[in-house]
Amino acid sequence: MSTATASRARPHARLLPPRDAFDYDYFRERLAVPSLADAGVAVALFRIPVLAVPVGSGRRGGYASFEQLVHAVEARALLSTVPGFPNLRIRWSPYRDTRHTVEWGEPGLPWWESDEVFGSFYGYSDSAIAAFVRDHSQTPSSKFSEPCSPTAQSHLTSPNVSLRT
Repeated sequence: MSTATASRARPHARLLPPRDAFDYDYFRERLAVPSLADAGVAVALFRIPVLAVPVGSGRRGGYASFEQLVHAVEARALLSTVPGFPNLRIRWSPYRDTRHTVEWGEPGLPWWESDEVFGSFYGYSDSAIAAFVRDHSQTPSSKFSEPCSPTAQSHLTSPNVSLRT
């Protein structure tokens, strides 16, 4: 092991207040029960804390995705200490171009479900779901689109962590 490798500090995941998450306002504005955002936590890896929203009040599940398996393991351990994140599990991806996922709550939905069904499962308001569907029209190349938040988009500029809550 080289000296440079040995002396480099490894980033540690930590929990912060939910309002510290850079996507807090985005989710609070779209959840059917906005106070769920306040019951969540910001998961901080590197420099960008992202919001993890607990289950409850119609919200049946959530997930966070991570490029590195070690980060998913750290995030799962941290979320296990917070109420509202039941049935925590890691879905390991064997593919290099696919992220590892920490899920909580009910098992995730099949990929073929509609955006409306996904939105309801994740506790979004009817108006947020309708706006998403309206703004993300289906085309042959995007027939199976996913909800997209600032967090999901952030992986394009910061490939280490993204979170879909």
